[in-house]
Amino acid sequence: MVVSVRSWVANEGGKHFVLILWLGVNTWLFISSFLLYFTGQEYHYLYKMLGLGLCISRASASVLNLNCSLVLLPMCRSLVTFVRGTRTISSRKTRRLLDKCKTFHVACGVAICIFSVMHVSAHLVNVVRFSVRYSDDFPALNLARYRGEDPMLIILTTIPGVTGVLLVLILFLMFISSSYCVRMSNYEIFWYTHNLFIVFYVILMMHMVGGALKYQTNVEAHPPGCFRANQSSTEQQGDELDTSEEEERRCSEDAHFQPHYPQTWLWVSGPLCLYCVERFYRYIQSRDPVTIVTVIRHPCDVVELRMLKKNFKARPGQYILLNCPGVSSFENHPFTLTMCPTENKETLGIHLRVVGDWTERFTQLLLPEPRIDMEILPMAQQRRYPKVYVDGPFGGPSEEVFNYDVSLCVAGGIGVTPFACVLRALLDGWMGFRLQRLYFVWVCKELQSFYWFAELLCALHHKLWNENRPDYFNVKLYISQPDSLQILRTPPTRGRCFTDREKLQRSLKCSCWHITLRAQPQHVFQTVPLKACLRRSTAHSHQGCRLVGPGGSYFLMKLENPTNINVLVFSAAHRRASPGLSTDCATHLNTVEQHSNSTKSRSAD
Repeated sequence: MVVSVRSWVANEGGKHFVLILWLGVNTWLFISSFLLYFTGQEYHYLYKMLGLGLCISRASASVLNLNCSLVLLPMCRSLVTFVRGTRTISSRKTRRLLDKCKTFHVACGVAICIFSVMHVSAHLVNVVRFSVRYSDDFPALNLARYRGEDPMLIILTTIPGVTGVLLVLILFLMFISSSYCVRMSNYEIFWYTHNLFIVFYVILMMHMVGGALKYQTNVEAHPPGCFRANQSSTEQQGDELDTSEEEERRCSEDAHFQPHYPQTWLWVSGPLCLYCVERFYRYIQSRDPVTIVTVIRHPCDVVELRMLKKNFKARPGQYILLNCPGVSSFENHPFTLTMCPTENKETLGIHLRVVGDWTERFTQLLLPEPRIDMEILPMAQQRRYPKVYVDGPFGGPSEEVFNYDVSLCVAGGIGVTPFACVLRALLDGWMGFRLQRLYFVWVCKELQSFYWFAELLCALHHKLWNENRPDYFNVKLYISQPDSLQILRTPPTRGRCFTDREKLQRSLKCSCWHITLRAQPQHVFQTVPLKACLRRSTAHSHQGCRLVGPGGSYFLMKLENPTNINVLVFSAAHRRASPGLSTDCATHLNTVEQHSNSTKSRSAD
């Protein structure tokens, strides 16, 4: 139990500390702003007119200012990648927090939506009270031009009202398009509406220009509630301002009011400028020419793309943003690198699954004649490939595979792409890492899916076998559909050339492959000899576990809370059709969070 608690604190403590800190700051801002307008002498007359609507609207505005500034920071991908790659700055716990940037971005977005509803509701009440409680004694305090003015007219004829309507409309579109169903059905809607954030921030800067709310500037000369010599003695009617007998005293001058000084830009300008500079830097870097070298069509609607880009450097586990102007000039889709440039070859590669409009149109430009199930198109054929731009690379949790003594990698379907680059790095002889043993588990629905990296797995197995390190790399393959195993049982036809089906069958009979039908998730830690390895590990050794796969995968979702093992895992992720999920945990693999190198609904890796 002590080990479990210690592991949980080591892996989850940082995330929960940041969460509590963020919630605490939001709570403090809300309460302090509420009390300021509730008890502040300079807001006495304004509070008498508007009531609690004033306090709630200003308290929610303070929280909105904070979250509108924080929501941009996780999206500075180049900055996050730089911090992750700087080992002198970024510790292991810091890198775990960086893996959760997307979740923090989503949390800030949800907070913005919640407090926007609160802010708008309070201001709707304020507008009505500006009309009903029109003050004849303090005309400068009024937003309405006369008593009983239509509240809708007040909203549509003032700068705060018009800008507020536009902000609500933009935020509503961004919120709706961010839902899972919209991203799954039409990712382009999510992409374009999310880029309205530039318009959102410009309008946000203008929102306070109108000066709808005003505070008293001469509190000492005119104490709130004092009696003025020239004040009308007529009785106030309805809900108009009234003063108590205790507060009636003579004023030296009339009350003076002044609009609030806009403070939103003080909160937002720093993160917004940082984000704009980072985006401009990324734009300049992504404009470097990219040459498509090879396009390979794999089974199960997967296309492999190999490219060349000058001075492109990447680490295994990172991802890129791909832009094809021939499909869409403004859409950038993330793909995990399955091949990193080395000293001997400068090729970078990705595997993309053809799902959605963008990947379908992009594949049609790459392979306009999809008559053959698989084809390799070298540059010698003079095929004119579409122009593409590459933004990145950006860091991801899979980079941590090499930083542990023992790593367990579990992939579901196309979720194998982060590990493919890791395996290729081992094949290319990358040196200087800590990894001493790697366990690899791959779960697929169809047997043909294993063909994506069949040659890579067999080549790595033979390389390690020849180096007398057969235990360094352990492979387990699982199939969820029993009909797929019939491919292995069917003998190849003699007397003619092998078909693609028979070539796949021959590849899958490599001695390093162990194919199991319908494996139970609870047996993974038993079939993989990880438990015995941990017993031999020293007290200072670390073990990592990484899960990547499609959302809803029964196999991956059940790999939770393995009570028979206490292991310091570096990342667990259930890859979904939205931005992927990742976390660090010890005995709990069910707490997940988004990270950038995952598949999107319209551009699965």
